[in-house]
Amino acid sequence: MFSAAGKAPGRLLGTVLGVIVTVAVVLAVAAGPASAAPSGPSDTDLAQAQAAADAAAAALMRAQQQMAAARAAVDSARAAAAIALDDYQAKQAAFQAAQGAASAAQAAADQAAVDLQAAQDQLLAFVRRSYMAGSTSPGIASLLTAEGPAQLLERAALLEAAGVHRSEEVEAYTAARQRADAAEAATQEALRQADALHQQATAALAVAQTAEHAARDQAAAAATQQVQLQAQADDARAQLSRLLGEKQAADRATQEEAAAAAADGDRQSSRPPAQDHTEAGPGSASAAQTALAAAQAYRGTSYSWGGGGAGGPSPGIDLDAGVVGFDCSGLTQYAYFRAGILISRNGRAQYAALPKVARADLRPGDLVFWATDPSDPNTIHHVALYLGGNQVIQAPESGDVIKISTMWWTGYAGAVRPSA
Repeated sequence: MFSAAGKAPGRLLGTVLGVIVTVAVVLAVAAGPASAAPSGPSDTDLAQAQAAADAAAAALMRAQQQMAAARAAVDSARAAAAIALDDYQAKQAAFQAAQGAASAAQAAADQAAVDLQAAQDQLLAFVRRSYMAGSTSPGIASLLTAEGPAQLLERAALLEAAGVHRSEEVEAYTAARQRADAAEAATQEALRQADALHQQATAALAVAQTAEHAARDQAAAAATQQVQLQAQADDARAQLSRLLGEKQAADRATQEEAAAAAADGDRQSSRPPAQDHTEAGPGSASAAQTALAAAQAYRGTSYSWGGGGAGGPSPGIDLDAGVVGFDCSGLTQYAYFRAGILISRNGRAQYAALPKVARADLRPGDLVFWATDPSDPNTIHHVALYLGGNQVIQAPESGDVIKISTMWWTGYAGAVRPSA
C-alpha cells in the first residue's frame, strides 16, 4: 500500500526534471552570445517554465497529501489497537470481579458445609439419646432403624418434609442441608461465569495483540515511506526555487501546503461529542491538583501498552512486556487513586461512569477523551488529564513517554470530572 503510493511522486518529479532541463536549454539558446542583441524569453519559453513550476508544485502537494494519508492510516490502526486493548481491559476487570465473587461464594459454601456437619452431628447425637431413652415415636423409630448415617440423614429429611416428626435437631439439619446445597450451587455458577469471562478476556487479548502488531508494522512502514516522500517534497521545493526564485517559490509552497492541510482537515473532520453539557458539580479542586501532581511526577516515564494502574507503573503486555510504565487509562486511574478516588481501569468505563463536563466548562483535573467517532463513546481510544491553559498531560503511545501536550480537538469525544 505504502510503496505503491510512494512511486507516483517520483515519476512525477522525473517528468518535472525533464521539463526543467528542456526549459533551461531553450532559455540558454534564446540568450545567445553576449554580443547578440538582447531579447526576452518567448511566450513559449514562459509557458514551458510555468508548466514546469506547476508540475513541481503539484509534486510537492502530492507528496504532502501522501504523507498525511500515511499518518492517518497509522493513527487509525493505533486507535483500533487501543480500542481492542480497552475491550480486553474491560473483560479482564469483569473476570477479576467474577473471580472475587467466586471466592466469596466458595467461602460461603465452605462455611455452609461446616454448619451442615455440625447439624448432622447434633442429629446423630439426638438419635442416640432417643435410643437410650427408649423412645416410642414412630418418627424416631424410623431413624433408629436406619442402616447407617447416610440413610438416617435421608430419613430425617423425609420426615421433616412430610411433617411426621418435628424436633429442633431435625429442623436444624434440614435447614443446614438446604443452605449447603444452595451455597454449592451458587459457587458452581460463580465459577462458570468466571470461566466464561476468562475465555472472553483471553480472546479479547488475542484480538488486541493482533491489532497492536499490525499498527506497529504499519507505523514502521509509514516511517520509511515518510522519508522517501519528504525527499521528494524537498526536491520539488528546490525545483520551485530554481524556477521562480526563493520568494515566489516559498509563497507557492505555502499555498500547496495549506491546500494539503485543508484536504487533510476535511478528511479528519469529526462530528461533535455525543454529550457536551455539564452534569458534574464543581468537584474537589484539591483532589484534582493531587491527581495532576501524581501524573506529573511520572513525566518522562515510558508509555507501556497495558501497563500501570492504581498501584503505579508496571510492565505492559505482549510487545511492551519489558517496558515499565503506564498506558493512557492506567495513568489516569493511578493519578486519581493517589487523590483517594478509585476509577475504572479502562478508558470507556471511566467515561461511562463519571459525571460529564462540557468543553466550555473544562477545569484542571478533568479527564478528556478522544474517539474515532466522537458521537459514539464506544469508539473512545484515548484519555488524558486536562491541565488547564489548553494543555493536557498524557501517556500517548508506544515508543513515547508521559508528557505535557497542547490540547487538540480533532476526535474530541468529551470530558468527565472524577472528583465531582
